[in-house]
Amino acid sequence: MQSFPRKIRVDISAQRLDLLEEGSLLASFPISSSGFGLGTEPGSLKTPLGHFAISEMIGHEAPLGMVFKSRIPTGEIVPFESPGSPDDLVVSRILWLEGLEERNANTRDRYIYIHGTNHEELIGQPSSHGCIRMRNRDVAALFEQVTPGIEVEIVESGQSTA
Repeated sequence: MQSFPRKIRVDISAQRLDLLEEGSLLASFPISSSGFGLGTEPGSLKTPLGHFAISEMIGHEAPLGMVFKSRIPTGEIVPFESPGSPDDLVVSRILWLEGLEERNANTRDRYIYIHGTNHEELIGQPSSHGCIRMRNRDVAALFEQVTPGIEVEIVESGQSTA
């Protein structure tokens, strides 16, 4: 496996995503993980833990607020906040995660992404349907600083498990 100097670490307890380069913090963003808890069971809507890699990046140059269905832009642009809406839309950018461990090997098949959201009002608290939600401007900024293959580590609390 190729080694990259940049890495993403997601801390579930802090609801933060950090972009690191050789251990130094480059950027930190608030996120929302699953409102259903942590886990890897198919159909559970839970956020998986462990080591991952970005397998695909989708949405380069899409306008912020663009809705994606099955990773295809629909042409619909939505507001960044949708209080009361049950829709958990995939918006703006998609970083598709692939599990690198036996315990999270089904992550890609579960369609677990880091993506923009139509629920920016819920950022900072667990509320997604399994993915890591980010503010749309934040996920666009992160998208410009990473490449496919970069390691993503999702931890429950505190420091890296590596």
